[in-house]
Amino acid sequence: MTTPDPVAALAVRARRVLEQAPESLLPMTYQQLAEALGLAPPRTIQRVARALEALMGEDARQGRPFIAALVVSRRGEGLPAQGFFDLAVELGRFPADPSGHAEAWRDEFQRALAARG
Repeated sequence: MTTPDPVAALAVRARRVLEQAPESLLPMTYQQLAEALGLAPPRTIQRVARALEALMGEDARQGRPFIAALVVSRRGEGLPAQGFFDLAVELGRFPADPSGHAEAWRDEFQRALAARG
């Protein structure tokens, strides 16, 4: 019997939360998503980030907008954490030049909202 992948299981739950969240609550912070998922310390934000990275890989393979774009850091300028941008570049979705990242995220955020149906 195989052991379930905790990251994959959390990613499924995170996608469900983000798909069902009222638009007025988006974007939500990593902490808000952790709370919606009922995660308890330690490493709650790290677990959320790993689940979102898994979703980004899945969305890239399926040609869908990154649902992870609906989650932002509470620090900074209301943008996702740097890891989101690094992975978006690695997956070929965002430009390598960081000066284009905020605009690329805004576009991705709107596409992810629209794709929720």
